[in-house]
Amino acid sequence: MNGTSRAYDVVVLGAGPAGENLADRTRAAGLTSVIVENELLGGECSFWACEPSKALLRPVVARADARRVPGLRRAVEGPLDVPAIFAHRDKMATYWQDEDQVDWLRSVSVDLVRGHGRLDGPRQVVVDMPDGETVRLTARHAVGVSTGTVTAFPDLPGLEHARPWTNRDATAARHVPDRLAVVGGGVVAVEMATAFQALGSQVTMLVRGHKGLLNRMEPFAGEMVADALRAAGAEVRFGTSVTGVAREDGAESPVRVDLDDGDSLVADEILFATGRSPHTADIGLETVGLTPGDWLTVDDSYRVTDVADGWLYAVGDVNRRALMTHQGKYQARIAGAVIGARAKGEPLDDSRWGAHASTADSAAVPQVVFSEPEVASVGLTTREAERAGLRVDVVDYDIGRVAGAAQYADGYRGTARVLIDADRRTVVGVTFVGPGTQELLYSATVVIASEVQVDRLWHAVPAFPTISEVWLRILETYRDRVGPVT
Repeated sequence: MNGTSRAYDVVVLGAGPAGENLADRTRAAGLTSVIVENELLGGECSFWACEPSKALLRPVVARADARRVPGLRRAVEGPLDVPAIFAHRDKMATYWQDEDQVDWLRSVSVDLVRGHGRLDGPRQVVVDMPDGETVRLTARHAVGVSTGTVTAFPDLPGLEHARPWTNRDATAARHVPDRLAVVGGGVVAVEMATAFQALGSQVTMLVRGHKGLLNRMEPFAGEMVADALRAAGAEVRFGTSVTGVAREDGAESPVRVDLDDGDSLVADEILFATGRSPHTADIGLETVGLTPGDWLTVDDSYRVTDVADGWLYAVGDVNRRALMTHQGKYQARIAGAVIGARAKGEPLDDSRWGAHASTADSAAVPQVVFSEPEVASVGLTTREAERAGLRVDVVDYDIGRVAGAAQYADGYRGTARVLIDADRRTVVGVTFVGPGTQELLYSATVVIASEVQVDRLWHAVPAFPTISEVWLRILETYRDRVGPVT
């Protein structure tokens, strides 16, 4: 970019998936947009999270599936080809180059400024560029913050000098440690424990709480994943807190991990997957009356609530509503339409499921944990439904009893749970655990977002023999419990 000052209708800080979508949607609304990024376009998801992690996990899950298929077991008895998997991971992360993303941004007529951007008062963004120059960007209508999150480390003695792994270190690893300690029990911890145990590490999971793995999901999901990890050879310890770490004899030495019960263990690497913090410490929040390092609280149109005049928006992980790539992209699509409508003085359709409503953030957030077995969920859990005061019928079904599951794998183990609002007779929550269940998730999301009554679902006929026939079995179970539903 030439010059030291430019004006746009919309300035976006952060070019991860949420920021890219926000810039694209505001441009599609007829506004001029610029995006600011100091790393790679595509952000965490493309280069250090979704894409590389799933590239590591796909061979793991595929081998586990093949081992359960007659005629294939002997073909997959050997170890995984780690160099080939790492090479595929590199390809899926586009070798940590973002030229394709730059080309796409150019194709949708969004400008790019590379450098560190920070707010400098209302509607002002200052960018420190790699060449030492500074560019000032003025937003006529809106500034969107989509800077995402970073690893949240606990305050532990010796942690910095022990050089712990973050998710970035794990997904971009160039070697498989003989012993890997994984601290945490959430999605990143589970997925990386699954991957590295299969790649050849002896994994020990250290989970502070007693509620199990994936404790924001239905309890049976974490229980089934923990059982599978243990069956694969991993050690999973609950109620265990790390009190200190040390790597005493140089960069290549093992890590000693001290625990709150007085025990300790030794690992070659230690991955901390204990949560995320907002990436807002250095983006100038103090210049608009906000606290650096805080999450950005937004209303249902994604305006930051504590900033006057409604010009500051936040989408994606930084607003803490739903820390998932696809949900951040959804938020960006909604926010882009909102900004466009407000710029033109048009009324908003913010009714439930309206064009400018963020309904899915609370009612239909889909999530897949690419573990073995897979976990797929959308909508409310039983615990969340109870807290919301909903009267729900909980319908569980053993997926292994479906003909399609028997075709999929010998000894198929899986569980489906569907929550049905007893008053409205609509589905409000779904959880599937089992091989191949990720591909059932979109149908569940459509059912919830469409608020389809169970009476109508009888007319959505699942093909035989597929795992999706579980929907029919769930309806039959519900009918047998409460009476005819059609």
